[in-house]
Amino acid sequence: MAADYPDIDIAPFIDHTLLIPTATPEQVEQWCEEADRFHFAAVCVYPTYVRRVAELLHNKKPNVCTVIGFPSGATTSATKLYEAQEAVENGATELDVVINLGWLKTGETDAVHREIAEICEETGQPVKAILETNLLTDAEKRLAAEICMDAGVAFLKTSTGWNGGATVADVRLLKEVARERVGIKASGGIRTINQALDLILAGATRLGTSRSVNLLKERDTLKKSD
Repeated sequence: MAADYPDIDIAPFIDHTLLIPTATPEQVEQWCEEADRFHFAAVCVYPTYVRRVAELLHNKKPNVCTVIGFPSGATTSATKLYEAQEAVENGATELDVVINLGWLKTGETDAVHREIAEICEETGQPVKAILETNLLTDAEKRLAAEICMDAGVAFLKTSTGWNGGATVADVRLLKEVARERVGIKASGGIRTINQALDLILAGATRLGTSRSVNLLKERDTLKKSD
């Protein structure tokens, strides 16, 4: 590795993500094979592919992750809950749920809490609350984090990737608020190994990226050049 970075195995941090609208069954199979081969933490896909991913990863270590209310977070609470429950029935073991940003912005914090808490309670699976930090002030980020932790989430997630990506500053802020109570997932715009390592060193315990294999190749290239 480059001299400024420790030799961290980033593979166990990675949610191998395939959230392009044109994703094909063949790509889903490729993502699952790569996740198993490289020991990634999870494969993250749209709900329509959850059942297939669960079949492909049966008896294998990577978790089956999907997104709920993605990417806007503005679907109704009943819709989000149904989507989450159906995903779990189909084999999802992790749920990345976009919070309702409109409610947060207008002070409807009880509604934000109730929605996330219900999904956590009714599904019984780890929930990663997507805060979409690029659209929030620092005060709103802290508020959203506290609400979601109180609601029972397992992770705070920075971004969908549709409105900008993860930043070191936001990961540090979430780490400060979380105080080790929950994990932190940095997601969106992670394109280089140095970016990935910077986010891990800032406090990220998961990385959401579609460039997972490229990051590992870049890491290996840097190791050889040391």
